Amino acid sequence: MTALVCTALGAVLLPAAAQAADPPLRDLAAAKGVYIGNAVAGGKLSGNTQYAALAGGQFNSLTPENAMKWGSVEPTRGSFNWAEADQIVAFAQAHNQQVRGHTLVWHSQNPSWLTNGGFGATELRGILQQHIATEVGRYQGKIYAWDVLNELFNEDGTYRSSPWYGTLGAGFVADSLTWAHQADPAAKLYINDYNVEGLGTKSDALYNLVRSLKAQGAPIDGVGFQAHFVLGQVPSTLQANLQRFADLGVDVAVTELDVRMQTPSTQAKLAQQATDYGTVVKACLAVTRCRGITGWDVSDADSWVPSVFSGYGAATLYDENYQPKPAVRTVATALGGTPGGGTASPSPSATATPSPTATPTPTATSTPPPGGAGCSAAYTVPNQWNTGFSGSVTVSCPAGASLSNWHLDWNFTAGQQLTQAWSAVCTQTGTHVSCANAAWNGAVGPGGSVTLGFNGTWSGSNPPPVVTLS
Repeated sequence: MTALVCTALGAVLLPAAAQAADPPLRDLAAAKGVYIGNAVAGGKLSGNTQYAALAGGQFNSLTPENAMKWGSVEPTRGSFNWAEADQIVAFAQAHNQQVRGHTLVWHSQNPSWLTNGGFGATELRGILQQHIATEVGRYQGKIYAWDVLNELFNEDGTYRSSPWYGTLGAGFVADSLTWAHQADPAAKLYINDYNVEGLGTKSDALYNLVRSLKAQGAPIDGVGFQAHFVLGQVPSTLQANLQRFADLGVDVAVTELDVRMQTPSTQAKLAQQATDYGTVVKACLAVTRCRGITGWDVSDADSWVPSVFSGYGAATLYDENYQPKPAVRTVATALGGTPGGGTASPSPSATATPSPTATPTPTATSTPPPGGAGCSAAYTVPNQWNTGFSGSVTVSCPAGASLSNWHLDWNFTAGQQLTQAWSAVCTQTGTHVSCANAAWNGAVGPGGSVTLGFNGTWSGSNPPPVVTLS
């Protein structure tokens, strides 16, 4: 059987000055057990090669910026336009990325037939149920999480005026979650809002709602914190606030992060922006149930900020020429990268990151013999679905032991096939899999670890193999 070669090393798309030992942000995030994503537009994915290279190479999660909103997908009652949404989902699948669906129920960007329809409660409830069932059902198994409800509250913690609240009352919240769950039981269901990142009146209202939904048994899985920040104004209570929501038994995520400044930018402003981005990433990593961070727009050339906030801009990780700003280095360092280094951007076809489109299935164990100077390897399968799975192997060294490079071997005894790997160079011949460190992660220091990841297929059973470290 011809050996299958899977490598994380591909064509580097960033300029030489930005290159160093670090892998892309998506690989650093995956090694930390979180995702890092961005909002995208379908037209730019197909029409701008720099945009597409960053979207596919640096991020392991995509959020359709507008393509899944009601006004985009159902501009006429009962007539759906899925073209851009389908394009984004296909791009994500091709680049081994997860998708966050955004958004099903919102007061804004609704079609005129809906906002001006004058529907009574019974008819409006039926329209809402049908829309959710249709959209979520179309992408069943392809969407990791849905922002089911978006921006429910005013700044004083009261419900925002909307067609839903005004006609259906607060019960539309639990109903919407229930209908989304019925359409795709595996998808994680979120409520998403802004100006709720720190402790305060509005975040208290959201907290009380989530607590009430949990008490009712409504299918609420997570809370999204948009995080549209002004330079130097990340709330000091961000981590504490994320934690209190997590303590309710829900996941949390930063869903629309950007940090705007008065333009033009300066080195001092960019340095503060980098600090702000780093603060957000560190706060997420400090909360066990924080699943990831999504930025809002790939570069300053694509940002919504200048058109909404006069005199402000430069809010994203990449400048108008798609070059990394200091914030990229700070985010990479917060995710475990090398201080002072840079992030390489591999070709989308060369790098893959797990796409948790189904409920994680902990089907693997960690039973390797010791290797090196007391170092060991642990094999896990965090995600498994239908006939596919994503797995990882973590190489760890105790205090007093280290490796300068590493090599792993195992046998898939049930016919599993490796399809892609990242953060390692892997081959499979027959049942035997062999993985060696990539150029940048061979060294494992005392008390340190590195993680490689892979996707594979299985049929019948997917037992964990015994991994040998040498």
